[in-house]
Amino acid sequence: MRVLFIGTGAIGVPALQALINSTEHELVGVITGSDKPVGREQRIEPSPIKKAIGRARPSATGRIRRGEPGAPILQPARIKEPQTVADIRALAPDAIVVMAYGQILPRDVLEIPRLACLNLHASLLPRWRGAAPIQAVIAAGDRETGITVMYMAEGLDTGDILLQRQIDILPNDTGGTLHDRLAQIAPEALLESLHLLARGNAPRVPQDNTRASYAPKLTREHGRIDWNEPADVIARKIRAYNPWPGAFAKLDNRNLKIFSAAIVDLSGKPGEILRSDKELVIAAGEMALSLHEVQLEGKKRMSAAEFLKGFRVSL
Repeated sequence: MRVLFIGTGAIGVPALQALINSTEHELVGVITGSDKPVGREQRIEPSPIKKAIGRARPSATGRIRRGEPGAPILQPARIKEPQTVADIRALAPDAIVVMAYGQILPRDVLEIPRLACLNLHASLLPRWRGAAPIQAVIAAGDRETGITVMYMAEGLDTGDILLQRQIDILPNDTGGTLHDRLAQIAPEALLESLHLLARGNAPRVPQDNTRASYAPKLTREHGRIDWNEPADVIARKIRAYNPWPGAFAKLDNRNLKIFSAAIVDLSGKPGEILRSDKELVIAAGEMALSLHEVQLEGKKRMSAAEFLKGFRVSL
């Protein structure tokens, strides 16, 4: 089967690698996001998908290793540009596979593949449609999540479901660890979906829109801790937002990032520091949190005990 892969984020790398290594499918092209400035030095970096392609092909060719004469790598600023649509049509894909791309595909692109345009979404749809489903499941206290392979439609993650693969959310999962575990189950879900498409017996199950929930795109401000919330809610957000966008509180007009914390059976005025000798305990709306790993703005990441050796705290 001729497959075009469209993606930008790191979660799609294992799925792309599975296509590159597949003997059943021909990867006819890859579309990914533009190179962007990253970090304090704002160095221009390729997307994780482009980096993965660089590891899979000879550096001089500019093309992916499998296939002759090779599969092109495209980085359009906007995928809806007429030239990009024409380029995709010229590749004549049987299927288009999308994972964590960052742009909405227009109808002109959705109608190109002979068999289907599939999206791999990191939740059990219709729960947590939208841009940040991995953080949403942890913050909400869900016990399970997974990968949904769906037929793409013009709505936001509203297409019919082809298949789903489920995993449990572990008590210590962060947004980062859950991201990585979901990435690892995506290749099997993708290859099974393509196998069913090729055989002509792929399921197509409409989503129950009455059960839909949404996970909007996150900003740094979503990580600001509201100490009026119960400690269990704050603890889940700390795990969910690690590493992005990062949970934080203000300390002497500087941000104190909080990477991990535990609930303790103490109470006080929300935001009140209850202990600050060898552990940093802060009251929430219900109960309190003992901070485990923190990072003051401009300083290195460290344990709360190490932090308290050098800083007097008053939140």
